[in-house]
Amino acid sequence: TGRVTTKIDVYAFGVVLMETITGRKALDDTMPDDRAHLVTWFRRVLISKENIPKAIDPNLNLDEETIESIYRVAELAGHCTAREPQQRPDMGHAVNVLGPLVEQWKPATREDEDGYGIDLHMSLPQALQRWQANEGTSTMFGDVSSSYSQSHSSIPSKPSGFADTFNSADCR
Repeated sequence: TGRVTTKIDVYAFGVVLMETITGRKALDDTMPDDRAHLVTWFRRVLISKENIPKAIDPNLNLDEETIESIYRVAELAGHCTAREPQQRPDMGHAVNVLGPLVEQWKPATREDEDGYGIDLHMSLPQALQRWQANEGTSTMFGDVSSSYSQSHSSIPSKPSGFADTFNSADCR
């Protein structure tokens, strides 16, 4: 329809999940016609749970725990890319499905967490500031926490040059 909706966002999220699981692009002209469109091909894979392991990116290290997680994510991806928009879940449902996996795949030890210089207990501005300090870079805006919290005020409400009477109906 050309309209941007939350159901389109959910569909796109499902495609990203499929790309993550398979290691393939959403559209791949180098593949045979029956496999070129990832969503169509993946829907056929989902018909039988036994097909899923053959579709998984070979770069993923599979063990019993990983494959069970992939089954759940694959099922979610299928629901997110349902043909009819009203059959797609909302993102709240996706969060509910993926939430338990976050705890399962969280680094097991403090050393694993620090391996990437990430402290999962920091706020985003604090993490950004720490990362920039470790990289030897500086922010464009000075103090990260103040610019982060006040960033909304630096964006003009209307770009210069727009007519005062311009509204969304003018785009249609």
